[in-house]
Amino acid sequence: MTGIDGKVVAITGASSGIGEATAVLLAERGARVALGARRADHLIDVAERITRAGGEVVHVPTDVRRRADLTALVAAAEERWGRLDVLVANAGVGHIAPLDELDVDGWEEMIDVNLKGVLFGVAAALPVFRRQGSGQFVTVVSTSGLRITPDQAVYAATKNAVRTFSEGLRQEAGAALRVSTVSPGFVGTDFAAGVRNPDVREQLLAQRDRIAIPPAAIARAIAYAIEQPDDVDVNEIVVRPTAQA
Repeated sequence: MTGIDGKVVAITGASSGIGEATAVLLAERGARVALGARRADHLIDVAERITRAGGEVVHVPTDVRRRADLTALVAAAEERWGRLDVLVANAGVGHIAPLDELDVDGWEEMIDVNLKGVLFGVAAALPVFRRQGSGQFVTVVSTSGLRITPDQAVYAATKNAVRTFSEGLRQEAGAALRVSTVSPGFVGTDFAAGVRNPDVREQLLAQRDRIAIPPAAIARAIAYAIEQPDDVDVNEIVVRPTAQA
């Protein structure tokens, strides 16, 4: 038995990377998981993997840019298990490029996914947590917001906005709710493959292949925050590759 066993956990961005690793690990430790992501086929694959291993899972196609999708994800957890204990806000995008490229569409998507997606998740889950008198928000941010580097100004800004919001949420949450942020460093996911600028993409892929840690390392950090007793609130966790500057 662990502090995770039996908890109902909703996870966004659960079809790959950190979200997938978190879903699998928490299910292994006895959590009931509600999975949301845009890529429905990948989401089904993750859900079937958990089911084959004996876990309990529901999955809902979820685009965090749409508030109704977050409402549906939370509702699916409540309908299946009667409650929601944790919302892991993991979905994110990173259009990494020099500001001079004026990738305004990319800037808007990062704001919509990285920031507004978190806000929509809170809007869906907070009333549930208030009714229950318990609950936890775990938000995946980034070390890009801790060490600002070229080409990542808007991405870092969205992550730091979430960091600031999370601290305000923690202070308003009161004694019954917990709020945790996890800041990954370089992780071995397909994040870099989605970068449009070819030079930046190649640099990121090379760095990933050289120093990245596996998504499971971040999943373990998320699990650590969740498994604490109710009166222990782990607010900030930073997990970097040892070799990362």
